[in-house]
Amino acid sequence: MAITASDVNKLRQQTGAGMMDCKNALVEANGDFEAAIDILRKKGQKIAAKRGDNEAKEGVILAQASADGKSGVILTLNCETDFVAKNDGYVSLVQSLVDLALDKKPNSVTELMELSYDNRLSVSEKITEQIGVIGEKLDLSNYAVVKGEKVVAYNHPGNQLATLVGFSADGSEMNEVGRQVAMQVAAMNPLAIDKSGIDENTISRELEIGKELAIQEGKPAEMAEKIAQGRLNKFFKENTLLSQQFIRDEKLTVEQFLDNTSKGLTVIDYKRFSLS
Repeated sequence: MAITASDVNKLRQQTGAGMMDCKNALVEANGDFEAAIDILRKKGQKIAAKRGDNEAKEGVILAQASADGKSGVILTLNCETDFVAKNDGYVSLVQSLVDLALDKKPNSVTELMELSYDNRLSVSEKITEQIGVIGEKLDLSNYAVVKGEKVVAYNHPGNQLATLVGFSADGSEMNEVGRQVAMQVAAMNPLAIDKSGIDENTISRELEIGKELAIQEGKPAEMAEKIAQGRLNKFFKENTLLSQQFIRDEKLTVEQFLDNTSKGLTVIDYKRFSLS
């Protein structure tokens, strides 16, 4: 049967595939749109299989808070090249996944992949379809939900770094305060909110390294223990969010900045995703 330009354009609008790919799929399917969509999906699966060993180190990271500010999601969709990652269509694809995740609040990558993307495809199937359209390996590698009385997202220019921070309280000033702390997380990459979030293996390793350095510096063993503890405290100050110097005012820690904003205000959760 004759395949018209409007048929091709309709399929292209539905799938995002190239014009020639849509025309060829419609010809192969004798004009059957559903069959043509399946053909394009299978093409994506074939490309996915071929590119399975390729590295997908580029991509887009987006974080977004819900309209009521009580929750937020952050996710990473990797691809192979920055050329694809910088494409507006690719960023729009990632945004559509963020919108879906904000609506449904899945708890894991697996749950997100199983959600219905539209009335045709699951998220997993949509990503496979787009592998066929784009011609690169795509990987939904990271996803998280943050909840709190106030949740603030920060997306660094270029979409290769984003943060999401949940706070213990809300208020008229929290959009700006939250953004400043979210930027702190982006810039300083803390390991935990406070020292209670640092695992025992890391603490033991830092103490052992601190003690060994002190001994190498010629300090006696009993003094080396105290020096190691001092170095551990310095490690906590540099690597836990609330104890870090606040980047906008180094006379304050982040904890002091938050307490000055509102007595008892603190961070209850955060996520930081980065491609580097």
